[in-house]
Amino acid sequence: MLSVVENCFSPRTAAFFDLDKTVIAKSSTLTFSKSFYQGGLINRRAVLRTAYTQFVFLAGGADHDQMERMREYLSALCKGWNVQQVKEIVAETLHDLIDPIIYDEAATLIEEHHTAGRDVVIVSTSGAEVVEPIGELLSADRVVATRMVVGDDGCFTGEIEYYAYGPTKAEAVRALADSEGYDLSRCYAYSDSATDVPMLESVGHPHAVNPDRALRREATLRDWPILVFNRPVRLKQRLPAFSMPPRPALVAAAAVGAAAVTAGLVWYASRRRTAGAAVPG
Repeated sequence: MLSVVENCFSPRTAAFFDLDKTVIAKSSTLTFSKSFYQGGLINRRAVLRTAYTQFVFLAGGADHDQMERMREYLSALCKGWNVQQVKEIVAETLHDLIDPIIYDEAATLIEEHHTAGRDVVIVSTSGAEVVEPIGELLSADRVVATRMVVGDDGCFTGEIEYYAYGPTKAEAVRALADSEGYDLSRCYAYSDSATDVPMLESVGHPHAVNPDRALRREATLRDWPILVFNRPVRLKQRLPAFSMPPRPALVAAAAVGAAAVTAGLVWYASRRRTAGAAVPG
């Protein structure tokens, strides 16, 4: 159980959650590949390639060169996609694709942190237009996510405006602590990936969730708690639990900041650039 409710004289605190394989059981953006295919954004070959990428992501077995090749492929894939069309696809399919793969254990933790008076912040490398509506589902207070550049024609250019990855996540956590008055020594963080070690070590209560091999080693060396989440469940099936927002609310949430919906497809970006600054995983 988490600690008791923060009293009114305590500094503000927060719980920072990675998203993919920490709160949900798959890659948040790659999960939409079938919907993108049905919407005409990608072809059947791309669906198969994306399915392989999802497999590698779940297996956690790709090295840096493999990840870089995947990043280059996926970045090229989303270049030229019409932002409005992508927004509509995400809004239409979010209910069916994301709700069933949210870990019950993560949802419970989020509830407990809110009960204790802590803010809940989702910090994800996936794109903002995917992460923000998921944050809406989870009643998160804030979201930090990757943002992609949109051209004058309303299409993705393939360039990244802000990349929430590795040390950048830790920088975002510290910036939020400054702006919101969080006492990081009393804050919590959760992730499955060793790339998030900088974020985890920036708080007083780090937790490894379904950790990859590198993070498991790191957590064992540092005596960080290791949690196993393995019960995906629809939020509306949980009691006393979350109530699902109506579909129009999800549409509105998905429409916020349309420049980044496919940024999750570049989950693999900058592996070589960040390899020296964060533990790989």
